[in-house]
Amino acid sequence: MGLEFDDAFIQAEEHRPKPYISEAGGIPVIDLSPIIAGEGEAFSGLVAEVGSACKNWGFFQVINHGIDGEVLERIHAAAREFFALPLEEKRRVRRGEDNPLGYYDAENTKNVRDWKEVFDFVTSESAEIPATDEPGEKRTDLFWNQWPDYPPEFRDVFEEYSKEVEKLAYKLVELISLSLGLPAKRLSSFFKDGMNFIRLNHYPPCPEPQLALGVGRHKDSGALTILFQDDVGGLDVRRKNDGEWVRVKPIQNSFIINVGDIIQVWSNDAYESVEHRVSVNSERERFSIPFFINPAHYTNIKPLEELTSEENPARYEEYNWGQFFKARKNSNFRKLGKENVQIYHFKKALLAN
Repeated sequence: MGLEFDDAFIQAEEHRPKPYISEAGGIPVIDLSPIIAGEGEAFSGLVAEVGSACKNWGFFQVINHGIDGEVLERIHAAAREFFALPLEEKRRVRRGEDNPLGYYDAENTKNVRDWKEVFDFVTSESAEIPATDEPGEKRTDLFWNQWPDYPPEFRDVFEEYSKEVEKLAYKLVELISLSLGLPAKRLSSFFKDGMNFIRLNHYPPCPEPQLALGVGRHKDSGALTILFQDDVGGLDVRRKNDGEWVRVKPIQNSFIINVGDIIQVWSNDAYESVEHRVSVNSERERFSIPFFINPAHYTNIKPLEELTSEENPARYEEYNWGQFFKARKNSNFRKLGKENVQIYHFKKALLAN
């Protein structure tokens, strides 16, 4: 691993992690086994649990989700093998401004460098996004996955996992739709031609864990994130009721689910995309593998009509997902000297009656 600590990694004092972060009062843990029945009291209870978690936390952990533990062991092993390769080998599939897919070790969050290396790929083999983030841009660029030669089973393992985690994602989207009082399939059509992608994160031991973060504080810009993590721990969530950071305790073979900005906008702020970050440590490396479910690049995002009314008017102007994504990607490559695009930039100035 080629990371060497320097000033680029140092967080401003107010954003540095405290030496001790509580795991108490953590995010809800939800058993998904009632999903198999698809109806009845247990299923209604599950929908209510999901709704409560989305409203009060923006995060929850799921168990009995239907993905075999052996599949999770295989992706963990493949990620570990890939990141253990020499730097020059990993850089053969390095991403650049012309292709945002592949390996990268110099990403910024809120203009501070993250203590991590990553590998990104899309689940559909290629992705189409607007050529620029200019309003009304009609041209698109096509990006292709860059698969490494080593480990040899890497592509097969992750293509198998992609299919499994996508199925789980669509079930979760249906549960969220039902929890908002909408038909189960109300949100499903938005994900036709979706820009779903998977990221492999590697957080090496950090010589100055009190100064740096694996990922700085941020909110996820897509619809929903489904995260697999190892047993090391480091994901911190900002608790809504008091603003304190809470460490998510790893549960073997579980997934951590969080609502993204798009669901916040669709729900007209009924559900909230919550700030989170990754703390690092000086002893153990950590691996995590998030799956991001997103609409197609041409999708315009706005509050759903069924969830707005005279008493609860739309709180956001419509925006284009592809252009939003493009602007966010640009800011991850270089320090812009300004905040990158956020959904609150599209908040309407509501008149107080």
